Amino acid sequence: MECAAAILAAAPLAGRRTWLPLSPPPSPPFIQIQNRLYSMSSLPLKARGMRRCEASLASDYTKASEVADLDWENLGFGIVQTDYMYIAKCGQDGNFSEGEMVPFGPIALNPSSGVLNYGQGLFEGLKAYRTTDDSILLFRPEENALRMRTGAERMCMPAPSVEQFVDAVKQTVLANKRWVPPTGKGSLYIRPLLMGSGAVLGLAPAPEYTFIIFVSPVGNYFKEGLAPINLIVEDKFHRATPGGTGSVKTIGNYASVLMAQKIAKEKGYSDVLYLDAVHKKYLEEVSSCNIFVVKGNAISTPAVKGTILPGITRKSIIDVALSKGFQVEERLVSVDELLEADEVFCTGTAVVVSPVGSITYQGKRVEYAGNKGVGAVSQQLYTTLTSLQMGQTEDWLGWTVQLS
Repeated sequence: MECAAAILAAAPLAGRRTWLPLSPPPSPPFIQIQNRLYSMSSLPLKARGMRRCEASLASDYTKASEVADLDWENLGFGIVQTDYMYIAKCGQDGNFSEGEMVPFGPIALNPSSGVLNYGQGLFEGLKAYRTTDDSILLFRPEENALRMRTGAERMCMPAPSVEQFVDAVKQTVLANKRWVPPTGKGSLYIRPLLMGSGAVLGLAPAPEYTFIIFVSPVGNYFKEGLAPINLIVEDKFHRATPGGTGSVKTIGNYASVLMAQKIAKEKGYSDVLYLDAVHKKYLEEVSSCNIFVVKGNAISTPAVKGTILPGITRKSIIDVALSKGFQVEERLVSVDELLEADEVFCTGTAVVVSPVGSITYQGKRVEYAGNKGVGAVSQQLYTTLTSLQMGQTEDWLGWTVQLS
């Protein structure tokens, strides 16, 4: 397989693709924007010249820094096919290959691979932002690397080192730089995947693993944007149980919430808030977000004790809230406290901070006041964190990584 430098030199970003030999050439690619499909060849692109990219392994080649001409104002949160993805392999020796950039496209998997048969897989999510001076910022990528390593240990999988993970993220973002939305129009969502790709029939760890990173430009996760969402508390289905895998980002955790989420959305709710599986009265998390409850100057969030994912945005919001003088408590939070709160909000990589406008529990609906449903605390924390992520304020916490 050609090296990354040769691939990038031979395949113009807006031109013909060279597809992996492990799969047949697909039909002309399409991307979906606002629930419409567009042929890649039909999208006009605006050239903006060339510039040198600098990021360890990624510094060996130059990439065009043109920006794709998409409808950035109405991007939404969905998959947009970009140009390149990163792939590295790991055999039975537990060591990952150096990895390389290849054109984005299908991959081949053995029908008896560990990920397809036994769900041996993990994923991460982080974002890149374009600043006003056209540089790119990553937000705390080393935290995602550490969380993947923790999850891999729980799932009996090897994981790339923190250094390889972060460098692979840099390479992938720079190779797809033209897909990073203009400042203030969204972000480039980065999806690292670790999966058991080796063939296995009996229940056992896979003999081979594949680490992949792909990216997609995104807008708001919830269609409401920074506007209140409406949640329903689920007291029949449960997201996780003690001793399970609720605290790691394994793929099965997300498939299991689809039924409850589907039912909730059919009833007009934005998403589902889950309770603990033992007492059925303590808050856990939303389908893909952590939950926070505000009462006076105190902000409470469920403690991370094995059933709740330790969100990186959650961790960041706690630090930002403490710096603003709020009292932050990580503890058991009952559904009764939720219903009596002054304000409620969710946090996550995709949503950043999402204010909750109403909670419905066992037929009772509680609404939270605020400026058009957005509470003052939610607004303050959202503004502070996003300004830091997008390079609009000084990063006094050292959380951002700049790519130029």
